Amino acid sequence: MFTDPISDYLTRVRNAQMAGHKVVDIPASNMKKEITKILHDKGYIRNFKFEDDINFQGNIKIALKYNNKTKMPAIKKLLRISKPGLRKYTPSKSLPRVINGLGIAIVSTSKGVITDKEARDLNVGGEVLCHVY
Repeated sequence: MFTDPISDYLTRVRNAQMAGHKVVDIPASNMKKEITKILHDKGYIRNFKFEDDINFQGNIKIALKYNNKTKMPAIKKLLRISKPGLRKYTPSKSLPRVINGLGIAIVSTSKGVITDKEARDLNVGGEVLCHVY
């Protein structure tokens, strides 16, 4: 059976938010680490920590962010766009704008894993991994 590690990452974050957890543990990979850094830089998560073990692949501890008054999560929606069965590659000219620029699309490019706005500025296209808003 083939599993999609990025979908698993997004689902773990989504489930932890629905359950109201403050911290979620996710098995680490380089792609997941880059996605976590982007989510932190854009203010969707409070903090993160990479726990690297010698014999294991490591863990990512993510502190989720909620509104103080309403207790609503900062991430409203996490959508996986490019799936293992159907990859979605997009040139730089037609990169998606998520909610007219209010959300972000995370794109895997030749310059690394970056947001759609950074990809437009660098004039590179790539695989659209997910939308976050």
